[in-house]
Amino acid sequence: MSFATLGCRLNQVDTQQIQTLLEARGFRTVDFNEPADVVVVNTCSVTARAELSDRQTIRRAARVSPRATLVVTGCWAQTSPGEVAGMGDVDLVVGNGDKHRLPDLLDRVVADRVYVSDIAQARTLEVAPTARLNGRSRAFLKVQDGCQHRCAFCIVPRARGASRSLDPKIVLDQARLLVEAGHPEIVLTGVDLGHYGADLVPRTTLAALVRALVETPGLRWARLSSLLPAYFTPELLEIVTASPVVAPHFHIPLQSGSDRILRSMRRPYSARMYRALVERLSAARPRLGLGADVIAGFPGEADDDFAETVACVRELPFSYLHVFPYSTRKGTEATRLADQLDSRTITHRSRVLRELGRAKSDEFRRSLIGRVEEVLVLETLDRASGRLVGLTGNYVEIVFSGPPSLMRTLARARVTAVQGDRVLGELDATGANDR
Repeated sequence: MSFATLGCRLNQVDTQQIQTLLEARGFRTVDFNEPADVVVVNTCSVTARAELSDRQTIRRAARVSPRATLVVTGCWAQTSPGEVAGMGDVDLVVGNGDKHRLPDLLDRVVADRVYVSDIAQARTLEVAPTARLNGRSRAFLKVQDGCQHRCAFCIVPRARGASRSLDPKIVLDQARLLVEAGHPEIVLTGVDLGHYGADLVPRTTLAALVRALVETPGLRWARLSSLLPAYFTPELLEIVTASPVVAPHFHIPLQSGSDRILRSMRRPYSARMYRALVERLSAARPRLGLGADVIAGFPGEADDDFAETVACVRELPFSYLHVFPYSTRKGTEATRLADQLDSRTITHRSRVLRELGRAKSDEFRRSLIGRVEEVLVLETLDRASGRLVGLTGNYVEIVFSGPPSLMRTLARARVTAVQGDRVLGELDATGANDR
């Protein structure tokens, strides 16, 4: 069998869990570019462009493995099962709420081709087996799925359903097993991660989960995936700023620096709230890695609105930026809004934000020159040089020379230079750092 995963980190986690389930049934995984008996394509539907990539990947899978049972799952399978099934090469369509049933569904593929239940009715998060992460340094642990928000531009609630959380005891057990298996970093993932625990009985919180997680023996980094500003409660702020186990890196979506546009997007925060949070986090965690998502050209975005976004990005200490040109997405409220912008304006604004993002990233990485940083040595080598790659707590990759035995271990590297998109360093054995 082989796999292709499109879209977000959560989809990658889901693919790993499906792979674990199928391997338990006796399947062997091969590279996507090799012929296979079963091919699973895990799709994304966040934009129309994403669905184009889904189609292209499905066609490629059919070319590489023309005799395979071709399975399509993920968000596009959930939101548009008819369109997916209408592609002639697809043998089985499995919705997000049915992924855990895939091994059994493969046995029934001849009888029925589409298994997409109503994701809106899902009230629990299936307990998946701890994924086999052979050769992986970092482990991604899905603790939440679904979303309670209804942002005007987003199709994800239709694709993932309501917020559902994994019991904290199960999370902590899986974390312990992952660390014991040799993964010193665990990334907590979810669609609406900050809503973790609100659906459980008894109710709990992300702060309580993180507070327990950082006590896992052998865990060096607990990293949080994307979090909305409103979820940084006093309790969560206390643990993420005080614990040395919580990675000094947060991804906090901005989308716009204009309050008028944020209201139109139905985002649950203001630009002022966002700024105050970032300033507090950066003051508490020196050399904080800070990422954000920004949408360029949302309907109704005037020149003044865009200028506010540019000012916000320029003034805050971002270390990287993900810029998304707005595009209409069938099934979202934003497609019905007036004042849709022309493609030339959207492209220009995206370019301005990307250039600003690159400048912010370069500035942040150059600030590390001369420092010794603790890194988790990744399982893959740098393509250009064949050297080791270490990931810092603040989410910077450092390329340096060292023995392959360092892979999947913690090391220390001194940053020596920044060359384009690459940060160069050297292995440090002193254990000291410049202050």
